[in-house]
Amino acid sequence: MTSPQNRRPGSGRRTHRDRHGRGLRGRLVPATVPLARTKAEVFDDLVLDTVETLERRFAKELAGVEFAVEDVPPDLNVYDSDVLEDGEVPLARLLPGRPGRQEVPPRIVLYRRPLEFRAMDREDLADLVHDVIIEQVANLLGVDPDELA
Repeated sequence: MTSPQNRRPGSGRRTHRDRHGRGLRGRLVPATVPLARTKAEVFDDLVLDTVETLERRFAKELAGVEFAVEDVPPDLNVYDSDVLEDGEVPLARLLPGRPGRQEVPPRIVLYRRPLEFRAMDREDLADLVHDVIIEQVANLLGVDPDELA
């Protein structure tokens, strides 16, 4: 055991070292670099930006509408008319609400992977997400998509 006279000056606190003699680990990401975000988080932000813009303009009409993101569409043989497709692949789906005792609000579901696959870059994905949401909201409200854009 070392006596207080043999300690190095300024070493009032004990440093912890791992079994290899290295000190504590620092930040994993430099302070100048933003932390990495997953593709799903970026996609969710794009959806949220478009939905917030629409809700500011059409707050009354979109008051009870739910927006959701799923990775891939469900595996169905035939899709109804409420599904926005590109060829045979669904991009989004509008689930109309059901009034009554067990009221179910209308819901617009976007499928992340098919939309990401069709986009060249993030700007293209943002435009595609915006267009798909506009198309689905217009279908829900029964208006022309050009009126919402």
